[in-house]
Amino acid sequence: MRPSSSPSDRLLGGLSGAVDVDAELDDGALLQAMLDVEAALARAGADHGLLPATAAEEIVGQCRAERYDPVALGRAADAAGNPVVPLVRELTARVAEPARPWVHHGATSQDVLDTALVLVAVRAGAPLLRHVAAAGDAAAALAEAHRGTPQLARTLGQQAAPTTFGLTAAQWLLGLAQARARLEQACAALPAQLGGAVGTLAALGPAGPAVAERLAAHLGLAAPPLPWHTRRQPLLDLAAALGALVAATGTVAVDVGLLAQTEVGEVAEGGAGRGGSSAMPHKRNPVDAVLVTAAARRGPGLVATLFTAAVQEHQRATGGWHAEWEPLLDLLHLAGGASARCARMLAGLRVFPDRMRANLDAAGGMVLAEAVAARLAPALGRGAAHDLVTRAAAEPDFRAALLADSAVRAHLGEADVDEALDPRGWLGSAGPFVDRALAVHRAATP
Repeated sequence: MRPSSSPSDRLLGGLSGAVDVDAELDDGALLQAMLDVEAALARAGADHGLLPATAAEEIVGQCRAERYDPVALGRAADAAGNPVVPLVRELTARVAEPARPWVHHGATSQDVLDTALVLVAVRAGAPLLRHVAAAGDAAAALAEAHRGTPQLARTLGQQAAPTTFGLTAAQWLLGLAQARARLEQACAALPAQLGGAVGTLAALGPAGPAVAERLAAHLGLAAPPLPWHTRRQPLLDLAAALGALVAATGTVAVDVGLLAQTEVGEVAEGGAGRGGSSAMPHKRNPVDAVLVTAAARRGPGLVATLFTAAVQEHQRATGGWHAEWEPLLDLLHLAGGASARCARMLAGLRVFPDRMRANLDAAGGMVLAEAVAARLAPALGRGAAHDLVTRAAAEPDFRAALLADSAVRAHLGEADVDEALDPRGWLGSAGPFVDRALAVHRAATP
């Protein structure tokens, strides 16, 4: 059985990728992108009279991936250190004799592979960004529906003070929105590459810069002011954006996983038939949260590899450029899967407001210690009020300890204490903050 070239179709790849994103990352997609660059190069040269139009059309006609064997090209790539050399050789052999001198005219292997990887990133970015948008929509729906749902906030892993689940979801929403905007910007700025042997385009003569601009136009890419053979900022911007996106989805996933713990039980993943255990029939595991978290653990290493590889020497790197190819594709793969799973997780998330309130109440009012101290501070001073409430919080029954303290009773009656211990009264600007996040989301949504 011949293994599939699509990451999603591999035994483990389906756990980290998304089918529609991976369809733009497989061997066939990369091969077609390389051929698209060769076709655009021929057209751009013909546009400026550097080769006959008939030769350009002959070359374009042979730039179809199904006519080539990516496995054979991959094996042949070992001799040259990249797959462009054997591809150009095969493409040259396929075109009519008069067109052969014009195949790959003025370019070097890095021009083709850099531009092809940029094309792959842009093409994979389209479905990837749709998944991010869907995740944002789902987070926005949760934020709006639970704008006023009280929830226990947790800081440094400990019970802290009241918040709302709407604000929790709004934080997820804003993280996704910012990551989406950064990725959109990075993809839109990705440039074509055409520099020739050493970045001077000497083989194209005075028309070189114009041909480079025309190449970019044919491919729908940005035209850089200079070739960027060893100046890898465009890919670093993309890597940073993808890493930030994976981190944003990971933050959501970690929160969902923690909130879904049996002892917490404030949310649960939806989806019939998902989350089963091979050993424990009673379990319902938060599978999407687990897999998105896994992607978030892997993403930073890939980003680090791309940044490390970007320190490149002279006019062409000896290994740094080669080190980028697979980590970049892997990072796109992970980001696609994390985004798709985050969207599914949030769209099907089951929220339990009664359990959120029960967890608040189970704290015995101590999570409102800040609220009590704030009521006492005008009379006692901030430090004295803080110390008094700290002592009361050390007692088994926080409310009873407050009411038994003469300094508290001198300034707060029983109704005042109960009012201070109502979590709905200590939500601050949670509601307006939710509204702000929703406004950002709506402004970014076509």
